[in-house]
Amino acid sequence: METIASLDKYRVDLTPAQVAHLQTLVAGQVSTNESVLDQHGRDESAFPPVRPSAVVMASTTEEVSRVLNYCNEQRIPVVAFGAGSSLEGHVLPLHGGVSLDLTPMNKIIEIRPDDLLVRVEAGVHRVALNEKLAVHGLFFSVDPGADATLGGMAATGASGTTTVRYGSMRENVMAMTAVMADGTIIRTGRETRKLSAGYDLTRLIVGSEGTLAVITELTLKLNGIPEKMAAAVVRFKNLSQGVEAAIAVVRSGIAIARCEFLDEKCIRNVNAHDNLTLTETPTLFFEFHGSPQGVAEDAESVKEIVTEFGASEFEWTTDEGARRKLWQARHNAYWAGIAANPGKRGVSTDMAVPLSKLAEAVSAADAILRADRFPYSVLGHVADGNFHCLIITDPEKPEELVEVRELTHKLTMKIIEMGGTCTGEHGIGSGKIDALIAETGKEAVGIMHAIKRTLDPHQILNPGKVLHYEAPLN
Repeated sequence: METIASLDKYRVDLTPAQVAHLQTLVAGQVSTNESVLDQHGRDESAFPPVRPSAVVMASTTEEVSRVLNYCNEQRIPVVAFGAGSSLEGHVLPLHGGVSLDLTPMNKIIEIRPDDLLVRVEAGVHRVALNEKLAVHGLFFSVDPGADATLGGMAATGASGTTTVRYGSMRENVMAMTAVMADGTIIRTGRETRKLSAGYDLTRLIVGSEGTLAVITELTLKLNGIPEKMAAAVVRFKNLSQGVEAAIAVVRSGIAIARCEFLDEKCIRNVNAHDNLTLTETPTLFFEFHGSPQGVAEDAESVKEIVTEFGASEFEWTTDEGARRKLWQARHNAYWAGIAANPGKRGVSTDMAVPLSKLAEAVSAADAILRADRFPYSVLGHVADGNFHCLIITDPEKPEELVEVRELTHKLTMKIIEMGGTCTGEHGIGSGKIDALIAETGKEAVGIMHAIKRTLDPHQILNPGKVLHYEAPLN
């Protein structure tokens, strides 16, 4: 397994002449200031920070094209940067080079209510987009929790709490503008609901984690804001009961908008973090979208189903303030886990299995973690078979991170054995490359390497992510 230290021999540090030339390619800042380099050398993962050699602020697709063309000629690595909220080390510049900051590209280009479409630049943040869309009675559905940029969400194939009803980024990106490693600008997809023309380059780039192209513009699918939304909370005695109840609800065909599971440690943490008084026991959160009558009927149907699995204290509300507060607490679960362990960092695993294996998978993960020494909690989007384990580690003890990496690899291999995947939404990054090989096989990974070599022969785009690093071609 490669480590960050083992990649130092491939590091590229820019010369003053290269930095000076980059400054001629963009209208914005090109910085080598230590604080700016530090900001762009970390994300929300527990991986140790790695500074880029320079940070380049890009404002247009044409500027991105010029930067990539030059970096390709000079063999300078480039890592696209947005909000820095990724959990798998995606934005860490493992090989130095340029951190290409796209946050100045924050224009909402066009809102088309009649077509349920919006065109945005890559640096637009999710929350800001939905604030603008609300005026038109619309919203963008993909909700990973963090206020990420849309370009970053597309690059990692993000999903989240609403995926069970509305789909992930792969289903909601209709078209894009992207810049290839040599600076070539391409436009993929169309603004049509159906498309069968040629290879699906849009979905090749979505989820490629910045290793095949830099996304600069997106056309996204929108939905109308539901007439009524309601939230429900229900408690269980143990993990298995809650997960089995969630599976039964999904199988029933009820059109739930969200279905999240939090173990008792998560509930304890969010109570402290968000000043709540939820009962500290395994808990399911539900959300329902639709007409007032439909929402009430769905909530009643769910109550009947979960009662068969030993559920207690079923509570539901259509009060908008209470609903928002509940889901904000769920989104804060990661931060609540960190806050409960001051000075520590969290490693968030990300596994998914077929629904029929979910209860077994969650129980197996809980048993593996319980047998080890690290504090942990379990939560997830159980309605689509995706769950997370938050494992706490001390950044002052780097040997702990090595142990946790071994522990998460053990968890991941167990999930793959059960027919699952090593990542449902966080992506491969630099930590799950070996797991990808185990999951898909060497032959499939060989095809991925061939695609990478074809589109990025000099290996400048986010090297060391998704695939093991290959020395660039001359």
